[in-house]
Amino acid sequence: MPAFVTPDRLSALGFAGALLVLAGYGASRVSAAWLWVAVAGYGLHWFGDSLDGSLARHRRIERPRFGHFLDHSLDAGGNALGMVGLGATRFVRMDVALFALTGYLLLTVHVLLRLRATGAMQLSFAGGGPTELRLGLVAGTVAMALIGPWPWRSGWSCYDVGVGAVGLLFWILFAGNSVRIARAIARVDG
Repeated sequence: MPAFVTPDRLSALGFAGALLVLAGYGASRVSAAWLWVAVAGYGLHWFGDSLDGSLARHRRIERPRFGHFLDHSLDAGGNALGMVGLGATRFVRMDVALFALTGYLLLTVHVLLRLRATGAMQLSFAGGGPTELRLGLVAGTVAMALIGPWPWRSGWSCYDVGVGAVGLLFWILFAGNSVRIARAIARVDG
């Protein structure tokens, strides 16, 4: 990376990508072509979010407390923007998008509580992590752009079913992992 690319600038680029996701999804109500802006936004978000910490470690300029705080704050905000944007499309209901977002944020809280309680950081669950989630969102967004609305029944679309199923999985993972970690901590604490 060139010297002018700093970890903080990569973090800002990642958040700008999240803003593009929001804008692309929101504008897709006018034209589905705007969904490609959301796809590009996911690419920027992934690039900035995935490389900021790696670059800091490579250059030996880590700021562990600030970097951790900034990274997870921007992740939570960026993911909220993306899911609110998804709910603003004509493809996914807002209540379904917010249900999935709450599940994701519960898992985020779980990750941070587990880190505090055990010192272990776990970002992946059920064989998937943030990158796989972004890839799934990109695939769904591309399907929306290429296929268009995909009604299912009773006012739900196939996209609603998919996003809702992922949201339900997040809730189940949160509950199951919370119980498992609480039991393990209780055995250690006596």
